[in-house]
Formats: sequence, C-alpha cells, structure tokens
Amino acid sequence: MVVLNRIYTRTGDAGTTALASGERRSKADLRIETYGTVDETNACLGLVRLHTTGDLDAMLGRIQNDLFDLGADLATPETETPPAYEPLRIVARQVERVEREIDALNAGLAPLRSFVLPGGAPAAAALHLARTVCRRAERLAVALAATPGERVSPVAIQYLNRLSDFLFVAARIANDGGAADVLWVPGQTRG
Repeated sequence: MVVLNRIYTRTGDAGTTALASGERRSKADLRIETYGTVDETNACLGLVRLHTTGDLDAMLGRIQNDLFDLGADLATPETETPPAYEPLRIVARQVERVEREIDALNAGLAPLRSFVLPGGAPAAAALHLARTVCRRAERLAVALAATPGERVSPVAIQYLNRLSDFLFVAARIANDGGAADVLWVPGQTRG
C-alpha cells in the first residue's frame, strides 16, 4: 500500500530521485526519463478520458492502472540480489488483454487506404497525442534495455508496443468508427 502524507521531501532538490530500491539517480537518468514518459502517457490518457464513455473509457481506465504497474516495474530494476519483497512487474496477461481489446475495437473498422493524420474528434486527437508519447516511452525503454548494466523486462517493452497500437485503433473508434479519420494525401500541399 502506498501512503503519501507529505508531498514535498526536499530530497530531490539537488537533482536526484530515488528508485524503489532507495538507490538515488540523477533526474536526467535514462531510467527516470523512461518511467517519467510512461507517466506522461498516463496523464495524456487522463485528458482523453474527459471525452470518452462506455467500453472505451473502461479500457482506458484499465490501461491507466497498467501504466502505474509499468512505472513501478521500471522504478524497480532487476538486480543480481532480489529485493526482500516481490516487485510489481508487467505480466504477459496484461499484454494479451490489450491485444484482445485491439482486436475487438478493430473488428468493425474498415481497412485503411492511407495514413491517418492526428485529429478529428477531441478524443481522437488526444488519443493520437497519447500514442506518440507512448511511442517515445517505448523508444526510451528500448534504449534503456540496450544500456550496459540496465535491465528492462521484454514484457514491459511489448506492453508499450501494443499500447501504441491500441491507442491508434482507439483514435479511429473515437473518429466515428474511422468515418471521420483525417487521411494523409501525399503531396497535396506541394502546390
């Protein structure tokens, strides 16, 4: 259980923050940047949910919870010596649930004949923004995983990859089931 009685601690005033293990790292550290971008994705979804209801909103609520799990996962790097507690990790079942939700949403959509420009309905535009932030989080997670001495669960990277796909399909749903998608017309503005 998380208990937050005091919001400011002054421990970050020198530009460092603590991982779940208590280890202090620079706020510019790639691991901190990675889970900070996961948090940014979650904040984008909070804005999206101002414009959603029903099944899509419920899916987004589950994803927001998953993103906190993912942040906890990234804030607790795997080490040679396991911690005294069971760290929270993203699991394959969460990826599989997102895949099922993508399939359910995508089933009623017409195939695309062009790339979709971000925009349309407010929910769709916000979902596209969340998708691009999610892709940045994924790129950072991949870079972190490639950094010597750092470990990132492959399932965490899979989750981010699937989530960006989900957000794309959800944006099409929010655009009247794809009917209001704004399509790219190659070379249209070259004059």
